[in-house]
Amino acid sequence: MVRRVRVLLLTALLLVTGALMSSTPAAAVIGGSTSTYGPWAVRMLVDGKPECTATAIDPEWIIGASHCFFEHADPIADKRISFRVGNLDMTKGTTVHPVPGGRRGAAEADMMLVKVPPMTIPTARLATSPVKPGQRVRQYGWGATCTGDENACQSPVLKQSDLRVVRPDDPRCDGFSVPGGTDFCMEKVTGVPAGGDSGGPVMSIAPNGTETLLGVFDTSDRERIAGAGEISQQLTWIRSVIGKRQ
Repeated sequence: MVRRVRVLLLTALLLVTGALMSSTPAAAVIGGSTSTYGPWAVRMLVDGKPECTATAIDPEWIIGASHCFFEHADPIADKRISFRVGNLDMTKGTTVHPVPGGRRGAAEADMMLVKVPPMTIPTARLATSPVKPGQRVRQYGWGATCTGDENACQSPVLKQSDLRVVRPDDPRCDGFSVPGGTDFCMEKVTGVPAGGDSGGPVMSIAPNGTETLLGVFDTSDRERIAGAGEISQQLTWIRSVIGKRQ
């Protein structure tokens, strides 16, 4: 059933310029830890209520999950959307709003680029190489910290989980990644993303502390498996939209 739903979502994605038709927030971190770093992390709100997570990749561009910008198959109006940036505690961040008409959805991934007024925050470096099975990664988000009613337990502070990339043909990844597709699949190490984490950054864990944006989180089973759109496979599209090379 999970695989069939995933295939239907991917079909809708292709029909609507890369937008997954879902109004339910995807995951926040269940069983993870509180983050002490993440200056590029962005909290997305709709009508002032926490909805998803995203990442600043340029002073004027934020990347998130396409499905976060749709409600009952209809685009959410720009005026209803806001982003909190510049602080790990979303109640203390600065609010920015989308530039009207500044959204661009990927044709083959659950990713959305959103233009905003210039931000004075550090931005994430984009990965240029594919992820590898066995690679340890770190996912960030303000999402749910419980199961059940995830809207009732959204974290006010940034949290993180550590995961490990697995092969896309691993049976556990059925419905979370498609072999030869644009997503990659991860297994839980500590914590797992859940509702409200959708669109959040999946970063490399470098020995020197430098982190690189590997993926855009888009789905999980809330227990042990998660999926993310792969940045390296979307570089041409990203660069064509934001108008620069990273």
